Amino acid sequence: MKYFEVTFTTSPCNETINDVVSALAGEIGFESFVEWENGVQAYVQQSLFDEDALKDMNDQIDVLVLCGGSATDLPEQTPKYAAMYNVVDSFDTHARIPEHFANVDEVAKAAGKTCVISCGWDPGMFSLNRLYANCVLPDGKDYTFWGKGVSQGHSDAVRRIEGVKDCRQYTIPVDAAMDAVRAGKQPELTTREKHTRECFVVAEEGADLAKIENDIKTMPNYFADYDTTVHFISEEELKANHSGIPHGGFVIRSGKTGWNNENTHIIEYNIKLDSNPEFTASVIVAYARAVSRLANEGQTGCKTVFDIAPAYLSALDGAELRRTML
Repeated sequence: MKYFEVTFTTSPCNETINDVVSALAGEIGFESFVEWENGVQAYVQQSLFDEDALKDMNDQIDVLVLCGGSATDLPEQTPKYAAMYNVVDSFDTHARIPEHFANVDEVAKAAGKTCVISCGWDPGMFSLNRLYANCVLPDGKDYTFWGKGVSQGHSDAVRRIEGVKDCRQYTIPVDAAMDAVRAGKQPELTTREKHTRECFVVAEEGADLAKIENDIKTMPNYFADYDTTVHFISEEELKANHSGIPHGGFVIRSGKTGWNNENTHIIEYNIKLDSNPEFTASVIVAYARAVSRLANEGQTGCKTVFDIAPAYLSALDGAELRRTML
């Protein structure tokens, strides 16, 4: 059986409130619940999920968090629910963000709702660091490297291919490319020269393996521009060797200053994650807090991480932030 996982962020977050949320969710088909530091994670069989029941909970949810797949789920779900709720999503197909933003913005403004799209670490935290570095070093070049780690979005995209039962997709940076960037050489790098992709696929019994491999390697926006290796393995091998979801990456800005551009500067931001989904969820929760505050101020429409001041993300007030972090 396949399940949806839905994260409910509660405020105030306490046992009583979480019990109420769990009871309400149980009425619309959710079977099991796990408390976490900011609320409740609930699970429901995909075949039993009563999606229409969410329409009757408008006055009980401050911010709806959507963590579906970017290939097919969020392009439909976020505009749909933006008509009813303040929404945060984790849409991560970079090439389609302008289109997704326009679709959500139109609906959210018409409904008087506040939405933030593309929250996570890339897009998200990495996007912010690219922007800040560009502002500080306008004469320079940006480089983003992902991995080595499991990409949830790409793994999900592969799982949607006919004949695929499960998949883990690893994104791997090319060491030679990173070394050249860190040396300040500002190389011109193609997508293929920066990363490789490696897929470990569990196929359904009797599936056409050659077709699955071709569908993966030619998938636009995901694999078509990369050197991709596909391994077909058993379900037991996947569980034994690829059960974790680590990830990480680097954002590097190489820039010049001086009358004759004689000085080179490197700004590097990097993350190393034991659990990609847990870290991504932490980012999303921070932006859900910001959405709630923006909605209370009467702001409407779609936003991105570029539009939200950092103080809106924090549970601390301005005085405490200035005292402890500035």
